[in-house]
Amino acid sequence: MDRKAVEQIVEAVGGKENIAAATHCVTRLRFALKDEGKVDKDQLEDNDLVKGSFSANGQYQVVIGQGLVDKVYAEMVAITGIGEASKQEIKDAAAQNLNPLQRAIKTLADIFIPILPAIVTAGLLMGINNILTGKDIFFEGKALIDVYTGWADFASIINLIANTAFVFLPGLIGWSAVNKFGGNPLLGIVLGLMLVHPDLLNAWGYGAAKEIPTWNLFGLTVEKVGYQGQVLPVLLASYVLAKMEIFLRKRIPDAFQLLTVAPIALLVTGFLSFIVIGPITFAIGNLITDGVVGIFDAVPAIGGLIYGGLYAPLVITGMHHTFLAVDLQLIGTIGGTFLWPMVALSNIAQGSAAFAMMFAEKDNEKLKGLSMTSAISAWLGITEPAMFGVNLRYRYPFIAAIIGSAIAGVVITLRGVMAPSIGVGGLPAFLSIFTEFWGVFFIGMGIALVVPFVLTFIMAKTRKKKEA
Repeated sequence: MDRKAVEQIVEAVGGKENIAAATHCVTRLRFALKDEGKVDKDQLEDNDLVKGSFSANGQYQVVIGQGLVDKVYAEMVAITGIGEASKQEIKDAAAQNLNPLQRAIKTLADIFIPILPAIVTAGLLMGINNILTGKDIFFEGKALIDVYTGWADFASIINLIANTAFVFLPGLIGWSAVNKFGGNPLLGIVLGLMLVHPDLLNAWGYGAAKEIPTWNLFGLTVEKVGYQGQVLPVLLASYVLAKMEIFLRKRIPDAFQLLTVAPIALLVTGFLSFIVIGPITFAIGNLITDGVVGIFDAVPAIGGLIYGGLYAPLVITGMHHTFLAVDLQLIGTIGGTFLWPMVALSNIAQGSAAFAMMFAEKDNEKLKGLSMTSAISAWLGITEPAMFGVNLRYRYPFIAAIIGSAIAGVVITLRGVMAPSIGVGGLPAFLSIFTEFWGVFFIGMGIALVVPFVLTFIMAKTRKKKEA
């Protein structure tokens, strides 16, 4: 490990006196800085260890790379003497620098990011099930399981495993949300599962039900409806549960807390969920879904152009996390999302633009290596090295990627491409797309691969001619 290079990173972020806390993730150093104005971005990005840097959600993040970041962080701790901080500690320190909108976005991110592994895994397994059950993939007019019937039950079990994360989605959200809001996450799981209890009318059958079962609470009629696939009801209910638990723990003696806090908090939140929170947020969620669907139905080309083009800039601000909730709401309400396929194409486009830089800047050996590795990473769904290490640094590759992503977004939106789940947002993304849309999605992938590459290469050559 080059100790001097690590010392230069510390110096470039304003010195150890400017570091409130620091941690790292799989690829990046994450700093909570006292004053981000002291960062010397040029010095940082001239460092051979650094592949890019950016500020997001109150943290200053320095892209190092998988594996190497662990060694850099350990050396930095030894140099500065700062204690190793947990990810939660760095988030808490960074939160002091956020405005109210950023805090709200960060809250959503902190709730949904922990459950992403389950959702993405479900998406990949659904992709395998799509291959086994989709018609016209291997045989004309038939699915693989129609020809090889022995695979039918195998596909059925895969489908059950894949669907579990979505059937019990409120349980996952409840666990993560109550934990985020400071309550007992186990109570959050119970709350979420309570909202999809088998005794309730399944939300997916609400529209077709001839008669809605009800409770009669001393003259008040309450519908016995579940909230399968819904996001807002469990989010708000989790907030109420956590705050009520905190309130009770402060006022009830320790000797009685085990027997009183959880039962009271869960009972009161349960009644509020079915009487007030659920019906109101269910209606709001449906309005949001209807609004998003209505826009894309009325002007699909504009919707695809805007979302396909703006997703990458949203990543810079961190606001892309808010759309994960919309994706999940769409999946739970209409059975699929038309937004996530554009996310996958945006990632591919960022990778293609970075890959083009490897050929456009042949004399820059460091950039060539970074372009190739970051492009592969983006094509597999991890865009930070490509976006922040290459494309944003030179700007025109980022613009080329946005143009390619926007064009691809228009193409797939006009044909109504949808995904039943969220999967890996890169080249493997087609596995998580409904099989009937594979053809047009592959066209979109082709656009996202070719257009950013060609535009980046042309812009680079044009720029060099002007400089000459």
